Amino acid sequence: MKNLKTIMAIALLISHSQFTFSQNSSDSSKLKFGFKGGVNFSNLYTDNVEDTNVLTGFNAGLFAKLPITSSLAIQPELLYTTKGAKLTYNNYFVNGAAKFNLNYIELPVLLVINLTNNFNIHAGPYIAYLVDGNAINDSQGTLFDIENNLKNEDYNKFDMGLSVGVGFDADQLGFGVRYNYGLQKVGKERSFLGTNYTFPDGKNSVINLYVSYSIL
Repeated sequence: MKNLKTIMAIALLISHSQFTFSQNSSDSSKLKFGFKGGVNFSNLYTDNVEDTNVLTGFNAGLFAKLPITSSLAIQPELLYTTKGAKLTYNNYFVNGAAKFNLNYIELPVLLVINLTNNFNIHAGPYIAYLVDGNAINDSQGTLFDIENNLKNEDYNKFDMGLSVGVGFDADQLGFGVRYNYGLQKVGKERSFLGTNYTFPDGKNSVINLYVSYSIL
């Protein structure tokens, strides 16, 4: 996840620099509703496989910012978001490399803390429903044909986790960076020769960079 840490650091620097030189008069206590979208950098975290590649995808959807006070707000969102990873397995059950593509409808519910009129930090839980999941073999001669033996129904339909991020809001336009930490394994439990195992056994890990536009 070194690449993701670098991306996060760069995004934080950008947000800080925008905060430093912008003195926009955005009212952080206003109700907001609008659209948002951006780019994802996703992976699966697990101790049992080699992490070889971060997948690039996207997120898009709707958001509402519901003020509680001038400093606090609740922000629910409804997003279509892509996740996944490229992983190399070399164990008793599976040998080879595969790219996992996972597409979710995701509902984060975030507590937003407005540090200023423009700058905020936010965190909260999310729940997601898997719309489609597939795998693509990336090597030959594997013991387990990942592409043909792993179907959409072999993935857990629901994912859940925690989100934390920073955001910068002008009058209508905003942007930010967020990290999503999954708590649910992507794959379902399987049985082979009387032994139970989970494949894929990783959990979602995603950094997303986003831009938002408020129509209210």
